[in-house]
Amino acid sequence: MARVLPGLHPGGNGSAGLHFLLELMPALSVGWLLSRRWPELAGRLAPPLVRWGVPFSLAGLLLRGGLRWDTTEVMALALLLVAGGLLLLHTPWGRHLLATPPERLGAVVGNTAYFGIPAALALLPPQALSYAVGYDLAATLFTWTLGPLLLARRPLALQRVLQALLANPACQGLIGALLIQATPWQEPLAAWLWWPARTVMGLSLVVLGLRIGPLLGRVLPWHLWPALLCKLLLLPLVALLLASALQLPPLLRSALVLQAAAPTAISVLLLSEAAPGGSEEELSSGSARSAAALVLWSTLVALLSVPLWSWLLSSL
Repeated sequence: MARVLPGLHPGGNGSAGLHFLLELMPALSVGWLLSRRWPELAGRLAPPLVRWGVPFSLAGLLLRGGLRWDTTEVMALALLLVAGGLLLLHTPWGRHLLATPPERLGAVVGNTAYFGIPAALALLPPQALSYAVGYDLAATLFTWTLGPLLLARRPLALQRVLQALLANPACQGLIGALLIQATPWQEPLAAWLWWPARTVMGLSLVVLGLRIGPLLGRVLPWHLWPALLCKLLLLPLVALLLASALQLPPLLRSALVLQAAAPTAISVLLLSEAAPGGSEEELSSGSARSAAALVLWSTLVALLSVPLWSWLLSSL
């Protein structure tokens, strides 16, 4: 049976998920306070966080949740949802609806690790953790492989995609987790890696706070509403229809929909900050601010929308 992450309590209500979200506030508050004194700090923290922090974070999460080989189905469906949605949004119609790469990426890439997995643990039985981690792994590999190319507006040539996959921090984290699991020291190494993983989570939230701090108290820009609705309404609805058409087991279906309903991933903000050209160029174009606003507001709205999706799933 999959192990439960510390500080999370599986159950049939959303109180544990809300408790976990309340635990995010200290790191977000630190980022907000730092933004008042060093507004450029996010651009300096993001590149090393992406390069070195993601492998540790993903490896720790995979080892803590348990690596299982029976989650390939949900991984394939996650790739279908994320990649298919992104391809649709790169059509002329999609480019007209969502003008910038961060908007298109934020409409399909969810915060499955820091929001979706705790939500699954709070709202679903513990056995659903392996499905939630499988979705997160597939989406993370896709995001960190193609995300930098999309945000840099580079052609998606096969050679560049393969190079990006080999240099993918998430891929490195997966390989590291597999190697550690094959050793007789899996348990102590998994316990040791969990604390660097928690540190990376905290730093990611600090970077988020650095960007969303100045946005607090402002309304969501109108041009971000389509991305918000795509992420929190359309994508989980497609996941539900797909799971129903394939007649998936209820537990797998619920995990798939709740992960699809997760708010925009912090990785979209981190990739915007770490995009070639530096933070100043991204900030001047509004891409980093748009990504931060989308992460902020999708997270706030998801506090209500994810429990509603859970209620809908339980009533089916």
